[in-house]
Amino acid sequence: MGRRKPVQLIKGTATHRRTERDYMAVLLDTVTLDDWRTVVATALQDAKGGSMQARNWLAQYLVGRPTGDAPTPLNVVVQQLNGTDPVVNRLAKPLIDQHKYPGTHRGDAQEDHIRALIAAELQQRISTPEILENLAPARLAGLKGSDSGG
Repeated sequence: MGRRKPVQLIKGTATHRRTERDYMAVLLDTVTLDDWRTVVATALQDAKGGSMQARNWLAQYLVGRPTGDAPTPLNVVVQQLNGTDPVVNRLAKPLIDQHKYPGTHRGDAQEDHIRALIAAELQQRISTPEILENLAPARLAGLKGSDSGG
């Protein structure tokens, strides 16, 4: 009788492969906050100098890419005539659903509590003092520069 091979659920060899996490870890270890601040300041100066590429790059980070979800003028007029506001409707929907379907929202308070606990722990673990120390002088310098430029 021969030996049976163990059943393998995952086919192939178990060699390490590079992942996005590996590359991101190297990037975060290499680029300091001061390096990044220099990059952003340079892009800002280039954008002020007329560089469309720098403007687009900054806008993409600050505002985000346009989604193209803007309502058509006809939709805006119809909403005004009906007296509806899509922002109000979107914000009210979860509360309306909770009222209409209480059975499906029994655990919402518990989920919100768990999210709050995780957010508090995450905030405690992230070293915000370093970020705030570096951010405050940069903002003050920016404010002083804008006061003298106007």
